[in-house]
Amino acid sequence: MRKITLISLSLLLSMGIVLSACSGKEEAPPSDPSKSSQVAVNPPGQFPITNEKTTIKVLVKGSSSVEDFATNEFTKWLEQKTNIHIDWEVAPEKSATEKLNLVLSSGDYPDVIMGFGVSPTQMMIYGSQGVFLPLNDLIDKYGVEMKKMFQENAFYKDLITAPDGKIYALPQVNECYHCMYQQRMWIHKPWLDKLGLQMPTTTDEFYEVLKAFKTKDPNGNGKADEIPLSGSIQASSSNLFSTQMLDSFLMNAFIYDHGDKKLYLDNGKVSVPYNKPEWKEGLKYIHKLYAEGLIDPQALTQDNNQLKKLGENPDTVILGASSGHNMGSLTTLGGSSGRWLTYVAVPPLKGPSGFQTAAYHPYVVGNGQYVITKNAKNPEAAFRLADFLYNTPDTTLRWYAGREGVEWRYAEKGEIGINGKPAIWKQLTPWGGVQNVNWSQTGPNYRSNDFRLGEVANPEQPLEVILYNETKTKMEPKQMPIEKVMPPVFFTADQASELADLEKTILDHVKEMMARFITGDSDIDKNWDAYVKNLDNMNLKRYLEIYQTAYDANFKKKK
Repeated sequence: MRKITLISLSLLLSMGIVLSACSGKEEAPPSDPSKSSQVAVNPPGQFPITNEKTTIKVLVKGSSSVEDFATNEFTKWLEQKTNIHIDWEVAPEKSATEKLNLVLSSGDYPDVIMGFGVSPTQMMIYGSQGVFLPLNDLIDKYGVEMKKMFQENAFYKDLITAPDGKIYALPQVNECYHCMYQQRMWIHKPWLDKLGLQMPTTTDEFYEVLKAFKTKDPNGNGKADEIPLSGSIQASSSNLFSTQMLDSFLMNAFIYDHGDKKLYLDNGKVSVPYNKPEWKEGLKYIHKLYAEGLIDPQALTQDNNQLKKLGENPDTVILGASSGHNMGSLTTLGGSSGRWLTYVAVPPLKGPSGFQTAAYHPYVVGNGQYVITKNAKNPEAAFRLADFLYNTPDTTLRWYAGREGVEWRYAEKGEIGINGKPAIWKQLTPWGGVQNVNWSQTGPNYRSNDFRLGEVANPEQPLEVILYNETKTKMEPKQMPIEKVMPPVFFTADQASELADLEKTILDHVKEMMARFITGDSDIDKNWDAYVKNLDNMNLKRYLEIYQTAYDANFKKKK
């Protein structure tokens, strides 16, 4: 099975764009890149890109971590290297979607749209109307770094190719190893040690550990203030379900719970877990934990900040375990308390039927990061600029970290990377926060697994090493089979429009009933059949048919 980029919820929330694009307004035919250059572009691989100073207008999604794209040190370096000046228009991060909608509906397009994660449906709509230029010929003629990426991973070209065979946007590829196993559970190791408990490996053992956390005063203050298990319901902008929700880890001891939209494949058939008997058994298990006071009631309502306050309780540790992507989900990474270092990952638990899996997220390509519009005065220069952003390691390090010798340097002989192999580079200053030396992961780029794990293992900044080791030893051995993972797909405008309403109705019902079954507000044995019937009445069958049709169109025709 080939891999393909993730579709975010923004696809389904962008119907205003889709409808405006289908309003009947006649669009000009696609531009012919070979006739549009005002300034000659040098041959592929030759720098500068243009001998004469060239300006490209770029609409970029703003980043709270970038002080000013125009004066950014990476921008200055890029312009000096390429002889291309970027005329920036920055869309405020919080209203970026609205800004993009406005620009696309107005017809006043910039040369390039960057960093928005333009959805596959938008690509097909605006690509077919000639607003977004097809990039296939430009890749063939000028692609240097992109072709290297395709050679290393042949499926990347397939996964950014629309069903009509055209590529309308360039991606950001981030082969983040530990991110592929993001549905984790973290437990306070000192409590296990103090109570003489082993790391739990089954749902029954996990129950016994939580019960001991509640009743045996592991923090030693003589108070019954311990919270054995908590979580958060706050999802990220790209997920319907947070990896910090209670089910995201625990349900994988009963059935495939792949987070997000919870879709998975069963012998090529698109399926969901939440109407299956195994899902019912998983909910009954979580209800048992809740009924015995082992789950914090606030876990079903609180946001990420509230969860972190529990993890960083100032007087003493009160939180035993929580689901989350990393320890920073429940504590402050690098915080002065050092508490984040006391939480370790729980291996995937084996359920009563013997089921045991680690949810797997192998689709590490964020598509829609760089679009060249029909208004581009020099598409060749615009494309060559994007292609250069895929250059690894030099350009990537400047794009990601900043200045060589200041924020990073190349590894020295004998230095070892996170993965235990000879290192490639070393971070010299802490990454993150508001700065003006890099683009804070905005726009197209390629970071391979080898590159990411080739960072010098730094004992003063051990997070990446910890995440690598916890993932390698605990999660990967129980990885969800790749043939079970539902790859995101391209939808037609009609499919996306119908899907939007169905998906919201169905998944809202699933989340509501999860909470009610877990708390006991609804008796799961008495009301399970009615719950399943409601899903049927909400047209779950049609919902799955749409996904199946799109999956078949994207995959089966290429087999």
